[in-house]
Amino acid sequence: MEPPLSYAFDNDDPAATDRHSQLPAILDEFTISRLSSLGDLSGRRCLETGAGGGSIAGWLAGAVGPGGRVLATDVNLRHLPPEPPYEVLRHDLETEPVPDGPWDVIHARLVLLHLPGREGVLRRLAEALAPGGALVVEDFASTFRRLVLAAPTPEAADLIELYHTVLVEHVLPAHGNDPAWACRAPAAMLEAGLTDVDTEIHARSWPGGTAGALLVAANIAQARADFLAAGVTDAQLDGMIRLAKDPRLIVRMHFTYSTIGRRPSA
Repeated sequence: MEPPLSYAFDNDDPAATDRHSQLPAILDEFTISRLSSLGDLSGRRCLETGAGGGSIAGWLAGAVGPGGRVLATDVNLRHLPPEPPYEVLRHDLETEPVPDGPWDVIHARLVLLHLPGREGVLRRLAEALAPGGALVVEDFASTFRRLVLAAPTPEAADLIELYHTVLVEHVLPAHGNDPAWACRAPAAMLEAGLTDVDTEIHARSWPGGTAGALLVAANIAQARADFLAAGVTDAQLDGMIRLAKDPRLIVRMHFTYSTIGRRPSA
């Protein structure tokens, strides 16, 4: 048997700290707007899967108030705060049952795209919802090209586009990540029996030195060996990292597909 695929961006890597500061800066405002669209969450039971640094779990804890419940899960809990205002559980969505619910809200951000068994996981999450409960799945659709909106030179633009091509065609698939999964999530929710399926797509520009551009450097720091194995040179990788800090570079972040589906009330 082949060994299980490893996560492309290991939370035990020192560079993961950078990712867990950049991703909330990139995504939290959008995520909170989507969760807020679910209505008043006071007293609700919420499951935050792949909680990462815990920024959304913390927001949910405030939204549900003292009468609600928030459980934050991850395979690696090291980036969560030491005394969070929510429950914490070390948990593997792909190999373990969904934590006991039922849940009024289940949120999975940048989780399912990394799991080879993502469709089965989505079905189990849907089954764990309370009647009328909402599943919120948010993932990057990173197959869309032309990330570079401005660059100091044409060669610099080509270098960042090379980063993107290798990331999407080699680095991520080698670890079981599906860069196109987000586009299929709405159909998967319908197949799982959810209704009122709604997708909102978000992206914005980021100049060098800000979170969206610095994510390039963090990805390279964590997956440098994978980039080298795909034929990118050390000099090219170092150039990409320098560009990620150069304000003359402006990149478009990957499109984030935020898909919400509800379990029928009856």
